[in-house]
Amino acid sequence: MYAIIATGGKQYKVSEGDVIRVEKLNVEEGSSVTFDQVVAVSDNGLKVGADVAGATVTGTVEKQGKGKKVIVYKYKRKSGYHKKNGHRQAYTQVKIDKING
Repeated sequence: MYAIIATGGKQYKVSEGDVIRVEKLNVEEGSSVTFDQVVAVSDNGLKVGADVAGATVTGTVEKQGKGKKVIVYKYKRKSGYHKKNGHRQAYTQVKIDKING
């Protein structure tokens, strides 16, 4: 059984017991989180649309963190312009506990 959830502008395919990294959520470590934007659920057949209107996915927040550094380098030739910048994206690591749907 799996479900497709939407959070942080992205969609994730999850099953019970999976560990996923989503965009940062304002939730403390160890607490539970509920994803109510369920796009599809597959049990014995794929359910989408009105069939999954009340479906939810619950999980436990394992940790909050930052990803690897990505270097952004801007450069324009012949003008002496260059700019180096780094970015570390914040994430929340969630363990999927139950798919209700």
